[in-house]
This record gives sequence, C-alpha cells and structure tokens, in this order.
Amino acid sequence: MSSEAMERLQNRIDALERRMRLDSNDLDYETHLRQKRELQAMLARMKKGGVPMAKNTTLQKVDDLISHYPALSVCREDLVAAVKAVCESYRGGHKLIACGNGGSASDAEHIVGELMKGFLLPRKLDGKMRERMEEVCPEEADYFMENLQGALPALSLVNQVALNTAFANDQAPDLSFAQQILGMGEGGDVLLAISTSGNSTNVIYAVQMAKVKGVKSIALTGESGGKLKDLVDICIRVPERETYRIQEYHLPVYHMLCIAVENEFFGE
Repeated sequence: MSSEAMERLQNRIDALERRMRLDSNDLDYETHLRQKRELQAMLARMKKGGVPMAKNTTLQKVDDLISHYPALSVCREDLVAAVKAVCESYRGGHKLIACGNGGSASDAEHIVGELMKGFLLPRKLDGKMRERMEEVCPEEADYFMENLQGALPALSLVNQVALNTAFANDQAPDLSFAQQILGMGEGGDVLLAISTSGNSTNVIYAVQMAKVKGVKSIALTGESGGKLKDLVDICIRVPERETYRIQEYHLPVYHMLCIAVENEFFGE
C-alpha cells in the first residue's frame, strides 16, 4: 500500500480526533469514535503490509448474492476483490467511474443512481453538515437535512452527449470514453467497465487509459471475459454466454456491489 494512501488515512484519523476534542457533546460523537477506531485498525494493517479489509457485514453481501444466485459461486473470489477495491477507493476519497454500450450503458447509469443517493439505507447527514448548512442557508437547512442523503461519488461516461458526439465527430468515436478517463480519471479511482463480450473496443481503450492514469479497473463480462480479462485488475465473468443471459446476472452483481459499499460507509 502506498505511503500516500496511508497519509490520507492518517489525515482522516487526525480530523476525527480534532472534531471529537472540540465537541464531546456532538450528536455524532459515538459514530466518529467508531470510525476512528476502524481507521486506526486499517492503518495498522496497512503498515504491516496487509490489504485493507472491508467489514465482515460488507463482505457478507457477496455470500448473500451467491445464496440467491448459486451459479455465481464461480465468481466469488473476484466479487470479494471488487468489493474490497471499491471500498478502498472510497476510503481514500476517490470515485467510481462506469462505462458500457447499449444495455451496459444503461447499467452504468443505473449504478451511478444507486451510489449517489440512498439505496437500502437512509444515509442521514451528520451534525457537522447541519452546522454548515445553517451557516450558509439557514432557511433551507431543515429541508436539506430532511431530504439530502450521503453520496458515494460516481459518474457515468455514457451520458456526456455533447462531449461524446463532438469527440466522435472531430476525433475518433471509439476513444470518447478514453478521452473522459484522460480528463477526469485520477489515481485511486476505480473504473467499472461493463461489456457482455469483453471485447468492446471503446471500453478496452478506456481500460488502457485507466492504466495510464493509475485508475484501478474492474470488468463485468460474460463467461469468456474476452480481451478485457487480460487487461483489467479484476474481472467478474458471470457464467453465461448469451448477451441477455449475461445481463440478467450483471444486474444482481452490481446491485450487490452497491449494497456492500453502502453498508461499508453508512451501515452499522
């Protein structure tokens, strides 16, 4: 694990300690204390060379998925690795980027919708956010607190209509995703590349640019994995070969991923 990642983690611990010292009566004090202890344990593992682990309840979501879809047991190792990778990215203050074509483009949009708002959990905002809202917009603070939810930063590369069409017309249609990764991808981010065949050229180019930018890549494919399986860091190859059957597995897989990550950061 990089020294940069450990430094970011230590900074988060320090920030929590400062907040707790300033106001021990904070309504979120117990939550902050629990978060601090979890981060300290994680930092200790990192210093020993271990990979940061997700909570047991988070990893349990993988087995919950497999209990409903037993055929996905062949993907268990990669599913666990994907959950850990996305949790590690968010823990470091980064984001998830999704892309795909056709039905997989819709899946990319769907994933963003589950991450950027509450999915199964309410994701209530904390007391510090209320204080800031009351400073900036006191009349709307109650309305905001009642309705806004904690977000897990995510974006889809498929909905940039003006950029994608302009780039396709002026440069190269199969590089529009890669262009966006070049512009928005940062080291520590995760790219979720969805392709039923594993051979979508524009998705492959996006993965290659992700490697250039230090963005970790996870592919969601069919059984063969196509060319993507040899390019990405993690490849979840669902055990089907027909496109629509593959897509029928993709939905519960990425739902599980969203549920697991939500549990990691907003669950008990």
